[in-house]
Amino acid sequence: MATIKDFEELEVWKSSRVLSKQVYLDFKENRDYGFRDQVQRCAVSVMNNIAEGFCRNGDKEFHQFLNIAKASCGELKSMYYLAEDIEYINKDIANERRLQANQLMNGIGKFMQYLRNTNKK
Repeated sequence: MATIKDFEELEVWKSSRVLSKQVYLDFKENRDYGFRDQVQRCAVSVMNNIAEGFCRNGDKEFHQFLNIAKASCGELKSMYYLAEDIEYINKDIANERRLQANQLMNGIGKFMQYLRNTNKK
């Protein structure tokens, strides 16, 4: 793998950026400010933890931040179940966002495994 110099080059960060934008658009008209704030915060947490971890001093710290990003992605997925249940969003959009969150969690997990494997060499 080529050396990555900036977090913006990471596919998991790019995907999290797209998902964060979609979350903001999904709930921009929602007047339940507590809910909207929470769902937006967990989306932004994913992309920001990937970025912050990349900018830290080594793969061990990066791994820790990726773990947090992955957990925030799980929270985002959970929030979309609630959004569907209380009819803040339709079922199709909720399913699509949960699928995106799941794919992102898997991508982060694979990236974490890659970092572990390269550190063993």
